Amino acid sequence: MITDFNVDYKKNVVIPYSEDKWVDSPKKGVLRIPYERENKESGKVTSLVRYMPGSSFSSHGHPRGEEIFVLEGVFSDENGDYPAGTYLRNPPGSTHSPFSKEGCLIFVKLDQFFEGDDKQVVLKTNELPWRPGHGNLKVMPLHEYEGAGTALVKWPKGEKFIPHKHFGGEEIFVISGEFKDEHGNYPKYTWMRSAHMSEHFPYVEEETIILVKTGHLKK
Repeated sequence: MITDFNVDYKKNVVIPYSEDKWVDSPKKGVLRIPYERENKESGKVTSLVRYMPGSSFSSHGHPRGEEIFVLEGVFSDENGDYPAGTYLRNPPGSTHSPFSKEGCLIFVKLDQFFEGDDKQVVLKTNELPWRPGHGNLKVMPLHEYEGAGTALVKWPKGEKFIPHKHFGGEEIFVISGEFKDEHGNYPKYTWMRSAHMSEHFPYVEEETIILVKTGHLKK
């Protein structure tokens, strides 16, 4: 559920997935788990959204952009179909009419683009190569602007990372497997926000894929 309506970016937040957290949206057949909203009036929201088969949203705009990762099924709008594994960035001022014929599950961040970040992005990550990362990690960069970046990171079974700090903060959404550190265990669809200059010692015991945003939380 929403952590609070007055977000303190100096605090670390962990919200695990739970089926009992789903709430109705204004459109029938579209459900949400709102992880975080900056304040009651703000459109700056991080959430998990489920479209039931045949559901849709009417045409609407994104004043400060929309970032989407399709987790299950096929998400669609008038511009095309986006199967599981697709990463989307709809820039500030864009509009669309989303729907899903078969149903889908998407991770969404609304109104959180930096000023000047106006690039349209559509990446089908299941068709893209992984790059070598630190140790045995594999990395797939998705977007970068003004020192803030979004990427997929694949952790092989048993991998441990060096203890490190997060300059500009870090957000993690667990796509598959189970992410871990000295503070706890984070199974599939857990969302985490770690503050600027926070630190931890992450590792996994099974193959795990995470969606990571860094460098965007210097408040």
